[in-house]
Amino acid sequence: MSDAREDVLVLKNVERSFRQGAGRLAVLRGVSLNVRRGELVALVGPSGCGKSTLLHIAGLLEPTDAGEIWIGGREGGALADDERSALRRSAMGFVYQYHHLLREFSALENVIVPQMIAGQPRGQAARRASELLAMVGLAERAEHRPAELSGGEQQRVAIARALANRPQLLLADEPTGNLDEHTADEVFGMLLRLVREAGLGALIATHNTALAARMDRRLMLHEGRVQSL
Repeated sequence: MSDAREDVLVLKNVERSFRQGAGRLAVLRGVSLNVRRGELVALVGPSGCGKSTLLHIAGLLEPTDAGEIWIGGREGGALADDERSALRRSAMGFVYQYHHLLREFSALENVIVPQMIAGQPRGQAARRASELLAMVGLAERAEHRPAELSGGEQQRVAIARALANRPQLLLADEPTGNLDEHTADEVFGMLLRLVREAGLGALIATHNTALAARMDRRLMLHEGRVQSL
C-alpha cells in the first residue's frame, strides 16, 4: 500500500457472496487494493468475475459481507445511508458502459443536474457544465438531447457529468464497451487525458487489454481475488 495520505480509495479484505440455490457463491474473497491521487488503475478479468460488484462496493452502492471501504480517508462502509449518499456526491464520479443520460434533458442539463443535487446554484452549475462540455468537444452540441447525439457523444456527456462535482475518485465500468473500436479509442483517450489533468484517482474496469495497457497499473480479478499484472 502507498502513503495513506495519497490514497483516494482503499479496500481492505472485502468479501461479498450471493445466495445460489441452497448455498452461496463467493464473488469477492478478501479483496484489498488502493488507488492513489492522479493514478489510473485498470481492473481486468473475464465477464462475470465480479468487476461490477467490486466497483459497486467501492462506490458505496452495494454492501459488503466483510471488510472496509475507505474513500478520501473516510471509512464509507460504516456511514449511514444519507452520509454515504453525500460522500458519493462530493467525492466520486461514475461512468458506466451505458451512459444513463436523462432523455428529456439536453446535454448541458444532464451535466447541470448532479451539481444542483449537490447544492450548487443553477448559474454556477451551468457555467461548470459548459466548461466541461467544451473540454469533451461538445460545446456546439450542448442543447441537444441524448437521442440527437451519437453513442460516442453520449458517452462524452456521461464523462462530463461524472466530473461535474470535481470528484477525488472516478469509477468506470466498461466505459467504452458499447462503442465501436475507433470511437472507443477516441473516447478512452479523452477520458485518460481529463482524469490526468484533474489529478483524481480512477479505477476503470475493462475487458480491452489494449486500453488497460495505457493505464498506470493493471489489476486482475480472478476467482474472487485481486492480483497485480
